[in-house]
Amino acid sequence: DILLYRATHVPVGADQKQHLELSRDIAQKFNKDFNCEGFFPLPEPLILKNISRVMSLRDGTKKMSKSEESDYSRINLKDSEDEIIKKIKKAKSDSEAIPDNLKSLEKKPEALNLLNIYSEVSKINLEKVLKEMSGKEYSFVKNKLADLLVSEICPVGKKISKLMNDKAYLLEILKKGTEKARIKAEENLKNIREKVGLI
Repeated sequence: DILLYRATHVPVGADQKQHLELSRDIAQKFNKDFNCEGFFPLPEPLILKNISRVMSLRDGTKKMSKSEESDYSRINLKDSEDEIIKKIKKAKSDSEAIPDNLKSLEKKPEALNLLNIYSEVSKINLEKVLKEMSGKEYSFVKNKLADLLVSEICPVGKKISKLMNDKAYLLEILKKGTEKARIKAEENLKNIREKVGLI
């Protein structure tokens, strides 16, 4: 799909970058073998700089994933206010207060994860978040984070539910998108066949 639609940039997680490298290799080989420099753009990864990896709420050393068995390991976009609050309250923590420096924080993966999520969602620098939270108990951090996530995620979940209930609207979007993609794909396939001498 990356090559078929001649994508120039692809949003990926840091751990998926190698998949994009394969597309780049194929694009380079095609361009060279068929003497058509620049025909296929070399796709670049779009990776969020700060927190491209959100860690599990149950284990701060593992990436948050929908494939993880426990639903308490992650926040889903369709979670209700009660579900979000419950998940954050049950997030793994320890008995010590939040440290006052990043070096100590890095030794506490669960605390680092909660503060990273708070920093990213609130768009407040992690150092400033740490200054506000240092010395506080986990309950304080979790309450602040839960309130923030509820305000950011619940409106999205409500919008998703509303759209999912309007099947006719969704089918119309899919129909339009399919037609647009088909036209683009056919045009690109025609150009590819011309390059390799099949037309």
